[in-house]
Amino acid sequence: MAVKYQDYYETLGVSRSASQDEIQKAYRKLARKYHPDINKSSDAETKFKQVNEAYEVLKDPAKRKKYDQLGHNWQAGDDFTPPPGWESFWQTGGGSRRGGAGRTTTGSGGRSRTFHFGDLGGSDYEPFSGGFSDFFNSIFGNAFGGMDDEAAASRGWARAGEDHEADITISLEDAFQGGKKTVTLQRRETDSRGQIHTSRKNFEVNIPAGITEGRRLRLGGQGGPGSGGGSAGDLYLRIHIAPHPRFRVNGSDIETEVPVTPWEAALGGKITVPLVGGTATITLPAGTQSGKKFRLKGKGLRSSGKERGDLYAVVKIAVPEELTSTERDLFRQLAEKSSFRPRTK
Repeated sequence: MAVKYQDYYETLGVSRSASQDEIQKAYRKLARKYHPDINKSSDAETKFKQVNEAYEVLKDPAKRKKYDQLGHNWQAGDDFTPPPGWESFWQTGGGSRRGGAGRTTTGSGGRSRTFHFGDLGGSDYEPFSGGFSDFFNSIFGNAFGGMDDEAAASRGWARAGEDHEADITISLEDAFQGGKKTVTLQRRETDSRGQIHTSRKNFEVNIPAGITEGRRLRLGGQGGPGSGGGSAGDLYLRIHIAPHPRFRVNGSDIETEVPVTPWEAALGGKITVPLVGGTATITLPAGTQSGKKFRLKGKGLRSSGKERGDLYAVVKIAVPEELTSTERDLFRQLAEKSSFRPRTK
């Protein structure tokens, strides 16, 4: 079916060689001019939609390239029929899709998207989410939400929703022990009039015991909604472990500094060291030096599968900041009688 050709460059008032910066500036100027909340003229909303539709294509280098492949000989308003192959290109995931917020990133299956919860930055206006032209739909199908689900399904353009990603921070104790945790995420969405709204949603997350920094948890079906009968996307939570006052995390290993007295280090003996969620006893050999590491196997986080990393107790020889008169006398006697001279080795 023929549709009317849309000259997106003409709509934004830029040349076909315009830079991305020039396109963005032109869009912001026109979006501000025709935004329905600012411009009360009868044709403002129509022009606002046209400006947003043009920007949806020209802001994305990949979409702009495909649009440019239609050729330069078309005039706005000409009858136009998509060339063969365009529908199959979009149906096989040849391009990224439009969602509610965030930045599109390349991912497996052509449907991965980084979604920044709580990020209210960005341009002055968000793209208008509905009412795309028949020309747009004939070229890009439902890749940008140009048709409702029923229309998309009737044309065989069912699409899975986009995957979203968010960062969450948990305590080292939660990472070590695992368990269920309620996470509240904030997201922004654009309504049918282009207005931005924020919402909060609680998710119950099962934290695997021993999870490490940077690992991702998948919440199936909690991403962007599908269209045309397609399934919802997934939500991926990237784990970050909060700094701890006693422990340092290094991959799947954990380090902790253990202060010991000079006589414990010199004479040796058993000492108690802290673990995440417990304690352990180790034996210091006589003459233990400051900085010596003692490995407690399997007391760290998970490196892979069921294997855990290790915990390293790092010895730090500590001296009293204040001495009693008896302690001072004993140290003086030791200084007089000891032949130990560490700086003359």
